[in-house]
Amino acid sequence: MIKTRFTELFNIEHPVIQGGMQRVSTAELVAAVANAGALGFLSALTQPTPEALREEIERTRSMTDKPFGVNLTILPTLTPPPYEEYAQVIVDSGIKVVETAGRSPQPFMPMFNASGVKVIHKCTSVRHALKAQQVGCAAVTIDGFEAAGHPGEDDIPSLILVPRAVDELDIPVIACGGFSDARGLVTALALGADAVSMGTRFVATQEAQVHDNMKQKLLEASELDSQLIFRKFRNTARVYKNSISTEVASIEAKPDTEFSDVADLVAGKRGAVVLETGDMEAGIWWAGISAGLVYDIPSVNDVVSNIVTGAEQIIQQKLQGYLSS
Repeated sequence: MIKTRFTELFNIEHPVIQGGMQRVSTAELVAAVANAGALGFLSALTQPTPEALREEIERTRSMTDKPFGVNLTILPTLTPPPYEEYAQVIVDSGIKVVETAGRSPQPFMPMFNASGVKVIHKCTSVRHALKAQQVGCAAVTIDGFEAAGHPGEDDIPSLILVPRAVDELDIPVIACGGFSDARGLVTALALGADAVSMGTRFVATQEAQVHDNMKQKLLEASELDSQLIFRKFRNTARVYKNSISTEVASIEAKPDTEFSDVADLVAGKRGAVVLETGDMEAGIWWAGISAGLVYDIPSVNDVVSNIVTGAEQIIQQKLQGYLSS
């Protein structure tokens, strides 16, 4: 059994996290992660209203009696969702761990602290991680450049960014970006992290409620099948490489391009079509470099079990073999 500050602080059996993913992190996936002894996060903004989030939390509880959390991603938009109402539902529902991303969770910390909610903030730099620690977060997730979604603008891979964060912080650090198997967990622990957070690996599982075509694409993918977009707009995103992402990158390469020139191509409604219909060229969809390490579509329980058991075997058998007597 691998025990770390993370497993002890959050009362979780294994140092493995399923990060919140919009339109993916629903009750079926999160409950399966919890039942496997890991920590899963519902995506609050996947639910159209705060009341719908309340119902999704209860639906998850009907499938597991183990701890799980909720992701609340705070982004600047022209018409922001009612973040405070979503946060209130999280508190009122008795959720005790929240994963925040995007902007600083500082405005919500008094509410969460008063209710005994531990906050894990996702960061893409050491400076942001230090700020998260300063405002009272219990832990941080460090997204290396390999990660799907928005890996920041510094282009620092996990191999460097994770130990840099460990060197600077006092709170537990969770490694994210490029992790998908037992070797990755051992690596993260060696770098000083207290757990790994995975997204792409959990999408390619039986319980993920996405179209099978998406899972098949991840199964077929190599480490070369992701693409960076939005770099021109200082909002870099790593997505699966398809005709839409390639077109977006081509448009960005032209002089005087503005976001409005690609807005329709990257609209969220297009991404929803991908997940729901299996038309993998209908829009952009998130995938990390770790897609190159997806070799099967197992159950969530098998993913977690294989990672933890495999990590124990590597530590006990292979690594100890390097030590001279």
